[in-house]
Amino acid sequence: LNPWDVMLCVSGTAIACENALVVAIICYSPALRTPMFVLVGSLATADLLAGLGLILNFVFQYVVRSETVSLLTVGFLVASFAASVSSLLAITVDRYLSLYNALTYYSERTVLCIHTMLAGAWGVSLCLGLLPVLGWNCLHDRAACSVVRPLTKSNVTLLSASFFLIFLIMLHLYIEICKIVCRHAHQIALQQHFLTASHYVATKKGVSTLTIILGTFGASWLPFAIYCVVGDPDYPSVYTYATLLPATYNSMINPIIYAYRNQEIQKSMWVLFCGCFQAKVSFRSRSPSDV
Repeated sequence: LNPWDVMLCVSGTAIACENALVVAIICYSPALRTPMFVLVGSLATADLLAGLGLILNFVFQYVVRSETVSLLTVGFLVASFAASVSSLLAITVDRYLSLYNALTYYSERTVLCIHTMLAGAWGVSLCLGLLPVLGWNCLHDRAACSVVRPLTKSNVTLLSASFFLIFLIMLHLYIEICKIVCRHAHQIALQQHFLTASHYVATKKGVSTLTIILGTFGASWLPFAIYCVVGDPDYPSVYTYATLLPATYNSMINPIIYAYRNQEIQKSMWVLFCGCFQAKVSFRSRSPSDV
């Protein structure tokens, strides 16, 4: 057994367990059916599928050796991770809209916008996953292989370029979110006729949270995306594993950042496992920026 494959399988198991819990909590709790939690559920579902894909890839690699199965598992992983990254972008857009259009955010138009974003994200992700299955692979042309076999160099270049574009969009939106948060905090402080210490604390906390979110996302995926562009298939496979493994950690961290820190999900978790609250517990409506 390749120890790197074992670590990827272990990572996939942890990812699947974490995100399966989030999906179960959101499906179990009627109060968590708001658009905000629909986005979190989409992210958890994508990460759950990615974790299952890593497990299946390990099983089929050592139990069922088949080119067809290899293409299917690789396509499944590409679609799952693409849906995960796309869901992160959708959450970022939703956070921005909740602050930029706070007065009109809770409307049917917002719900339609979110559902359209999710439909587009999953549709594009599915298409990206089908590309290697439909023939864009290097099974019959090893010279065209990338560092991730059986994906071609042009295929991983497309995936990497898509990631860089999404990362830049998220970076721009989070910078705008920071500006809005700082401006709102400053206006509140001016209304109180002086800048209180809580103003600086709240602003610093908001900026730190956004930095952690974007920093975690970039640190997880950027090394792998860059290596897919500059790497050569003749390089030792350990380089691919060393950059791919941290990328999977993003799906392991997502539930902690976007789900388990939320008070509503924490209460629903107690309801699901401990029964410490009544099943019809009331929840305070929160904005996506609180997630």
